[in-house]
Amino acid sequence: MARPAILTVDDDAPVSAAIARDLRARYGADHRILRASSGAEALDLVARLLLKGQPLALVLADQRMPGLTGIEVLGRVRVDVPEAKLVLLTAYADTDVAIAAINDIGLDHYLLKPWDPPDENLYPVVDDLLADWHHAHPDHTDDVRVVGDRWSEGTHAVKTFLANNHVPYRWLDVERDAEGARLRDLAGARPEDLPLVLVPDGETLRAPSTVAIASALGLRTRAERDLYDLCIVGGGPAGLAAAVYAASEGLSTVVVEHEAPGGQAGQSAAIENYLGFPRGLSGADLAQRAIAQARRFGAEMVLARDVVALEPRGPVRAVRLQGIEAHIGSGAPEPRVGGSENGFTDIEARSVVLATGVSYRRLAADGLDALVGRGVHYGASAGQAAACSGEEVYVVGAANSAGQAVLNLARFAKRVTLVVRGSSLEASMSQYLVERIRADDRIRVLCGTEVVAASGDGHLERLTLADRAAGTTTDVEASWLFVFIGAAPRTDWLGAEVARDGHGFVVTGHDLVSGPYAGGWTLSRPPFALETSLPGVFAAGDVRADSMKRVASAVGEGSMSVYFVHRYLATI
Repeated sequence: MARPAILTVDDDAPVSAAIARDLRARYGADHRILRASSGAEALDLVARLLLKGQPLALVLADQRMPGLTGIEVLGRVRVDVPEAKLVLLTAYADTDVAIAAINDIGLDHYLLKPWDPPDENLYPVVDDLLADWHHAHPDHTDDVRVVGDRWSEGTHAVKTFLANNHVPYRWLDVERDAEGARLRDLAGARPEDLPLVLVPDGETLRAPSTVAIASALGLRTRAERDLYDLCIVGGGPAGLAAAVYAASEGLSTVVVEHEAPGGQAGQSAAIENYLGFPRGLSGADLAQRAIAQARRFGAEMVLARDVVALEPRGPVRAVRLQGIEAHIGSGAPEPRVGGSENGFTDIEARSVVLATGVSYRRLAADGLDALVGRGVHYGASAGQAAACSGEEVYVVGAANSAGQAVLNLARFAKRVTLVVRGSSLEASMSQYLVERIRADDRIRVLCGTEVVAASGDGHLERLTLADRAAGTTTDVEASWLFVFIGAAPRTDWLGAEVARDGHGFVVTGHDLVSGPYAGGWTLSRPPFALETSLPGVFAAGDVRADSMKRVASAVGEGSMSVYFVHRYLATI
C-alpha cells in the first residue's frame, strides 16, 4: 500500500512550513507530508490522490484563509474522503466555530495556534488520530483469510473473534466467491471442516476453536507467572479499568478473557454519552485504547480461555482455566502455571476481581435455537452491519444496546424493524437514541410486539410476530434477527463461597451484613465495598448485584476495586 498522505493547508507560508516540519520530523518515515497554500490547492491535491488511488489519512487546515475557510475545505474533504481524519487549526476566538464543526462536518479535533511544544500539543493528538486511521486501513497483504459459509454458526464465531480482537482478515464465502471455492477445494475441505482459517506462514486451521486461532496468531493464551497480586476475570470496561489502575500502581496483574477484551461494550457501534467524547466513540475504539493502556503499564492478557472455577487456598485465590487440550485437541500437556490438575490450569493470585459482565438472555421462540449463528444472533458487533446490506433485519430489545445496534444496522440494511415488547421505547432507552430512531425512515418500531417463532431452510428466512394487544400473529420474511433482551450474569462457575442473588448477580459490600443476604460474611472486620463473601475477591461492573449497567459506571467500579484490593492486601 502506498504511504498514506498527511495534508496541511495554510496560506501563511512560515506557519505552513513550521507545521510541515514538525509533522515530517515525527511521521515522515511512514507518511507523505503534503502542503497546500490555499483551499483550492488543497482540494486539487485531494482530487489527484483519489484519481491515483492513493490514501489520505489526515488533513490539518487553518480556519482563516481567503477564499475557502478551513471548515469549508474540511467539509469538502469529508464528502470526498469520508474516512480521512480532520483537524482544524484555529485561534482562541474561533473555538465556537470549531466546536460547531464537530457536529456539522464530523471534525475530529481542533488545535489552538501555536501548537508549541509539539511533543505536548501536536503529537499526542495526531498519534491518536493516525492510530485510528491505520487500524481501519490495514495493509491487507498479510491478512488472515476466513473461508466459509455466511450462514454457518462456526464461521460467525470465528469472524466475531477476529474482529473483536482487532485482527484484520479477508472473508471469502464459498457460495459467492470463486476464490473461496477454489481455496476450499485446494484444501480438500469437507463441509464439517469449514470455516477454514488461513494464517500467513501457518498451518491451515479447520473448523478451529478460538483457542486454536489465538495460538496460531500468537495471542497469549497462557499466564507467565506462578503468582500474581491480582487476577481479573473478564476484559470488559470494568476489567480493563481495574487492569489499568492496578498495573499502573505496581501490582502484578493478569486479565483472563474468554473471548476478546471489550465485553458487550466493545461490540457497540457508538457510545455517545461517555464523558469526554463529544462525538461519541465506538466500543472497539474504547476497548483498543484501554487494552493498549493496560499493556503499557505491564498488565498481562490471557485470551480465549474459559474460567471454570474459583478456589480459596489459604491466602491465595486460584482461578481455574479449562485446559487448552479441551479446545484444540490432543497434544503435549500444557505447562504448569500456578498448579494444574486433570487437564485444567490454575492461575494463582493474592486477590481477584470478578468483571465477567453479562450475556443476553435467550429468546423463547419456537425454532429459534436451531438458527443461532445462521441469521439469529445475540448481540451484534459493529462490523456485522455490512453483512446485512440490502436485506430485511429485525432487532428485539428496548434498551440502549438495541438502539445503538438499530442505528448502525440501518446504515446498510434495506429496512430495520425494532420489536419492542413494551408499550414504548422511552421507558427503557435514552432519549437521544429514541429521537434518532424515530427520525430515521429506514427504521420501523413495533411496540407491544413479540417474536414467537422462527423458521428457515438452513438459515433464518421467516419470523412470526405476535401483537400482544390484538392477540394476532403475522409471518414476515427476515434474513437476520439480533436479540438484545435482558442480562444474565456469567457466574455459574463460582462456588458456594461467593454469594449471589436470585438472578445470579454477585452480592458485595454492605449487602453481605444487612438485608436478605446477611450472614454471608464471616470475618470480624466489615467487608470492603465491592468485596464478595469470599475475602480478597471483589466484583465490579454488570456482574455485581444492583450495578447501573452502564459503561461509565463499570469503568468507575473497576477503578475503585483496585483501591480496595490495596486495602485487602495490606491485611494479609
